[in-house]
Amino acid sequence: MSNIYLPNLARIIKIQDETYDTKTFEFEFADPKVKQAFKFGPGQFLEISALGVGEAPFGLASNPNRPETFRVTLRAVGAVTWALHQKRIGDLVGIRGPFGNGFPFDEYKGKNIIFVGGGIGLPPLRSLIEPMLDARSAFKDFLILYGARTPADQVYQDRLKEWEKMSEIRFGMTVDVGDANWKGNVGVVTTLFPKCNLIVENTVVFVCGPPIMIRFAIMELSKLGFKPENIVSTLERYMKCGVGKCGHCAIGHKYVCVDGPVFNYKEIGKLPEKS
Repeated sequence: MSNIYLPNLARIIKIQDETYDTKTFEFEFADPKVKQAFKFGPGQFLEISALGVGEAPFGLASNPNRPETFRVTLRAVGAVTWALHQKRIGDLVGIRGPFGNGFPFDEYKGKNIIFVGGGIGLPPLRSLIEPMLDARSAFKDFLILYGARTPADQVYQDRLKEWEKMSEIRFGMTVDVGDANWKGNVGVVTTLFPKCNLIVENTVVFVCGPPIMIRFAIMELSKLGFKPENIVSTLERYMKCGVGKCGHCAIGHKYVCVDGPVFNYKEIGKLPEKS
């Protein structure tokens, strides 16, 4: 990006309804030069603007090995997301980024991998799951656990079915409240832990979801013996500029938009609860 504060225009090329209030948008940059130069890492985020309404940060939810187009999954909860939900294929939005440190990748080769996702927390994890699956032989045991409030609240339902059928990974899914057609586990995502024979040694766990889910997942993982430095999560904090200038996302001496949003639990434990 020649100017970190100036958005580039991107066109919506696909819209997928995920749930009653959540959609996945696929974009490509309108300028071929920008499209060719665009690269991002797993766990990074974009600042997306609905022109005339405002701008907000959103985690990338697509495979960084295929950056020609890119996806974000948005729940309609505010002015910007509501405006984006009204967009149609072919409409333009503003894009700044990518920003943030993202998830580690190469340093975890040769380790066992566990993903623990809750609800709308699965999209940023997907940006790491997909490239790890591309390099599946570089990792040992590979476990994905996903929980949602109800079956209707699950995102990426087609991809969940594919993961469930893949012989090279282990997959577990749960809902807080089932329906007449649900035959799987009922309970929060941590209820899957005793059923999945979690491997503690030489394992890294990636956790993302609602703050309450992250808190209890980390608590249970710690009880099982996982070291804080091997539990990796994301911090939810209101990010405005994305480049560490405005101070909206400061926690102590850290800026979530620049130093994060990805931290391991050892790092999180050193941050003040309030700032």
